[in-house]
Amino acid sequence: MTVFSAVVTTGIYCRPGCAARPLPRNTRTFASAAAAEAAGFRACRRCRPYRTSSPVGSSAPEIVCEAVQMIIGGALDDGGTEAALAQRIGMSPRHLRRLFLQHLGASPDQLARSRRAHFARRLLDDTDLALLDVAFASGFGSLRQFNRAMREVFRASPGELRARRRKADRLAADGGLTLRLPVRPGYDWAAVRSFLTARALPFVETVSGDTYRRTITMAGAPGLIEVFPGEPEFLLLSVHLPYWEGLIHVVERVGRLLAVDADHGVRVPGRGGILVPGLWDEFEAGVWTILSGQPERDRLLKAFITLLGGPAPGLPDGLTRTFPHPGAVTPDSLRPLGLPEPEAAAITALAATRLSEQPAIPA
Repeated sequence: MTVFSAVVTTGIYCRPGCAARPLPRNTRTFASAAAAEAAGFRACRRCRPYRTSSPVGSSAPEIVCEAVQMIIGGALDDGGTEAALAQRIGMSPRHLRRLFLQHLGASPDQLARSRRAHFARRLLDDTDLALLDVAFASGFGSLRQFNRAMREVFRASPGELRARRRKADRLAADGGLTLRLPVRPGYDWAAVRSFLTARALPFVETVSGDTYRRTITMAGAPGLIEVFPGEPEFLLLSVHLPYWEGLIHVVERVGRLLAVDADHGVRVPGRGGILVPGLWDEFEAGVWTILSGQPERDRLLKAFITLLGGPAPGLPDGLTRTFPHPGAVTPDSLRPLGLPEPEAAAITALAATRLSEQPAIPA
């Protein structure tokens, strides 16, 4: 788990490995950047903690981890409140805040604010997006809220922060938007890439050389993400989307898919620590699993995606469709595929379940 060190004499907190060497008696430690910020410290301008991967510690109770995942999914964005989050969890807002402060050192609102502000700071460094676009891409509800949060977290306005970025920070890209995706030390991109290659969905995902590509949808419109190696501390993520609002949620999903925050301590004889990549979408993974039991899995997947997926024109490497939305799946729409009745019923039931869950961001 990442431990952040804060210096009481300067009011600054740093990530591990920072070149600063304060006296031990003047330092305090925090399990998260949000906790350090809640205690009144600001991020070091030398080591820039907002550019590192910082997962929530596994020692927190399961109910706290569940609430954190809801926050990551956007539960406190766009007017979401701690009271509404507590109701979803099944406890009082006061008890939820107490658990967060006890185990994470920050309230749910403080954690959500820190997460949005850190993502916005990365966009200010890495991209030339207008400040208004950065605000909405990071999950803020207004430019005023964005400006206030950045001043509270970084002690400077968004314009001042962009003016401070280093010459090498800006990522030039031929179309789309490119940003750094922080990974934990020891991250094995080659292993993740091999896993993705073996499970790639036809017309939706592809791996070419060192680059992973896949189509996604945002409010029904197609988009493209591309991931490729950067430096040891980060991958590079290039996104091509119809608009930037809610970009923070897309980047979080990419992180979960690629297991950038995963614990590398799982041991396998002869292999050391290994990664277990996650899922882009549960419906997508469920359909893959259901059809995997069929001898003609590849043909059925191609037919399913071709029949019910949305068009994604003009993309490279044979990416021509987006994965079908659960709303497109009915017994009648599946009938042309000629699926065995158990498999068709399972996919229909899975689609209905996913629709009822109303995911926080489009699939």
